[in-house]
Amino acid sequence: QLSHVDEVFAAVNFLYLNPLKSNLDTPFIRETFDPDALAFCDEILVKVSRSFAAVIRQLPSILLVDIMIFYLVLRALDTIEDDTKAFPSQEVKIKHLLNFHKTALVDPTWTMDGVGEADEKRLLQNFDKCHKVYAKLSEKSRRVISDITQRMATGMAEFVGKDLGQGTKDIDQYNRYCHFVAGLVGEGLSRLFAVSGLEKGSFASELFLSDQMGLFLQKTNIIRDYLEDYVDHRAFWPQSVWKKYAKTGELGYFTKQEDPEVREMSLQCLNELVTDALELGPDCLAYLSKLKCEEIFRFCAIPQVMAIATLEKSYANPDIFTGVVKIRKGTSCKLLLRTNTLDEVHETFFDFASAVIKKAKANRAKGVIDPSYERTLKACENILDLTFAGHKRQTKSRQMPFIFAAVPLLALGCTPLISKSAHVPMVREG
Repeated sequence: QLSHVDEVFAAVNFLYLNPLKSNLDTPFIRETFDPDALAFCDEILVKVSRSFAAVIRQLPSILLVDIMIFYLVLRALDTIEDDTKAFPSQEVKIKHLLNFHKTALVDPTWTMDGVGEADEKRLLQNFDKCHKVYAKLSEKSRRVISDITQRMATGMAEFVGKDLGQGTKDIDQYNRYCHFVAGLVGEGLSRLFAVSGLEKGSFASELFLSDQMGLFLQKTNIIRDYLEDYVDHRAFWPQSVWKKYAKTGELGYFTKQEDPEVREMSLQCLNELVTDALELGPDCLAYLSKLKCEEIFRFCAIPQVMAIATLEKSYANPDIFTGVVKIRKGTSCKLLLRTNTLDEVHETFFDFASAVIKKAKANRAKGVIDPSYERTLKACENILDLTFAGHKRQTKSRQMPFIFAAVPLLALGCTPLISKSAHVPMVREG
C-alpha cells in the first residue's frame, strides 16, 4: 500500500482533511424524526452498508432520511431473500417476500426474528424503529418506497423458486434478475430525487437510464462474486455464456485454475461478461450528466466509479476464480475524491477504459485468444469517445498549479534542473 504514494495522500485527504460532510444533524431532521429511532437507523446503516453510509449522510437533509430508509427497507427485504435456512419451505419465504410491503411497511410493530445473521438479523429484529422513521416521511416518498419494495419482492419471489446452482439460464434471465434487484433501485432513487424537488420532476421518468445504472453495478458484483455465489449454490452467471467455455458443462469447471486449458477458457468467459457490463458505461454517464444537485451527483457517481474500477481489475484476472477481487483502500479513497464533477468522473472512466484496452492488446500481442477482443475494444472506445474531452480538461487543470508554482521560482532566478540519472525534477539556486 505504501508504494502507492498518491493513494496514501488520497486516503489521508479523504479520511482526515476533507471527509464527506454529514447533514444528519440539521434542524429539519431533528424536528421531524424520533431521535432514538433515527439514531438506530443511522447506527445500523453504518453496520450493514459499510462506507456507503457516509455517502448517504452527505445528501441534503430534505432527502437524506428518505434514502436511508429506502436502503434499510430493501436491505431487510434482501436479508429475507438471502437466508436459505430460516424458513421451513420456499413457499413460506415467498409468502414473506410478497407480503413485506403490507406487513413491514404498514404495521408499526412488525419485526422478524431468526432471519439473517449479525447486523442484518438485528435490523429485522428492530424493524419497528425503521418503521417509526418511515412513517414520518412524506406521503410521496412512502409511496415510492412501498411501490419499489413490492415490485422487487415480486421479482425476488420469481427467482427464489429457481434452481440457480448453475447460474441463470441466459442473458435475458440474467438481465431480468439484475433489473429486479438493482434496476428497480435505480428507478426508486430517481423518483425520490424528483419528489424531493432537488432534481426536475421529469427525472422520475428516466426509467431506462435508471435501470441501466442499476444493471451496471449489479453485473459488476455478480462478476466479482463468482466463487462465493457458486459455493452458496446461488449463482447468476448466464449459462448461455459460460457453457460456451466450460468443457464439462459445469459452472465449477472454472475453479480448476491449475489446469492451463481451464485457465484459458475461464478468462475468455470472464472477459465476455466484463465486456457485457462495460457496454452499459455510456448510459451510466448519460444519467450522471442529467443530475443538477451536487450531493446527488456525488451519491450516484461514487458507486459508478467503483464499478468501472472493479471491472478493470476483474478483466483477464484469474483471481476471480480463486477468491474475491478487491480494490485497494487507497485507490478507493482516490476515486471518491474524484466524484465532484462530471469531468472528474469522465476522467476516471477514461483511465479505466484505457487500462482495459491496454490489457487486451497486451494479451493479444502475447498470442492469447479472446473471442470478445473486438467487442471489448468497441465497448471501451465508446467510453473513450464520450470522456476524452473531460479527461483532457482534468489533465490540463492539474498542470496549471505546477505552472503557476514555477513562476515565483523563475522570478527569483531559480533554474529547473533535471537529474538525468534519476529523472527527478530538482531546483538549483542561480
